[in-house]
Amino acid sequence: MEIDLDKYKSNPKTAYLAKTYSELPDEESKSLILAEMERILNAETETEGGDEKFPNEIILEVRAGAGGEEAALFAKELAEMYTLYAAKQGWAVGLVAASETSIGGYKEVSFEIRGKDVYRKLRFETGVHRIQRVPATEKMGRVHTSTASVAILPVRKKTSIEIKPSDLEIETSRSGGAGGQNVNKVETAVRIIHKPTGIDVRSTSQRNQLKNKEMAMSILIAKLEAKKEEEEASKYSADRKSQIGTADRSEKIRTYNILQDRITDHRINKSWHNIEKILEGGIEPILDAMQ
Repeated sequence: MEIDLDKYKSNPKTAYLAKTYSELPDEESKSLILAEMERILNAETETEGGDEKFPNEIILEVRAGAGGEEAALFAKELAEMYTLYAAKQGWAVGLVAASETSIGGYKEVSFEIRGKDVYRKLRFETGVHRIQRVPATEKMGRVHTSTASVAILPVRKKTSIEIKPSDLEIETSRSGGAGGQNVNKVETAVRIIHKPTGIDVRSTSQRNQLKNKEMAMSILIAKLEAKKEEEEASKYSADRKSQIGTADRSEKIRTYNILQDRITDHRINKSWHNIEKILEGGIEPILDAMQ
């Protein structure tokens, strides 16, 4: 049988074995070397496929939902929980854009997070998170329920999404907040609206307009991919009932009950205690259970 050695010689991981193969006198030894080279190439292909399915870069979005200022404060707590966890994992975290309230909460915030297994570990966090507690401003001691939505958007190297320039409306503005004179004088912030879907993305934290535009486009593509996946999943709605995590941002997935010091994930009907530690980035037990 004719063996194509070129594919093995051209790969650094099998080049030495390919040279050894050529020098071997007996067929039995050659077949062993050939099998090993195939194993190495197959493993490499599987790894690449895994990187594509579970990329090592995501956009994390947190938005305040029902509950006014209390919801915005909860959104900030969730954002801090994820970024603290990311820091413990050694992942790189960069702020993309943030809209703060007057008392320091987040109307919405987005981060770029890069690191090994970041999407694999956080992918089931998408959905509506609910908190039940007595707010500091509540004089009657009543328990309030507030919500915030989380979206985990994988950023993939390859995409099938095609965007026509005519479908985009691009706006630039001055980045707000601290940062010196450059922030106030130069229009570096970028907002992109995808007219066919109405999807609106922003990037304000990069140093120049080009970088913000590149980041905004990456987020837009990730959102369009997520929308496409949701639409495809909805075609099989009967199957979705048995699945954990449908990547639907409107799905209520978890309740944080402060008075009872209990977090419950409704998809697997499991609870954890020590909310304070979890909100400080100790979310590993929940993520492990979701895997």
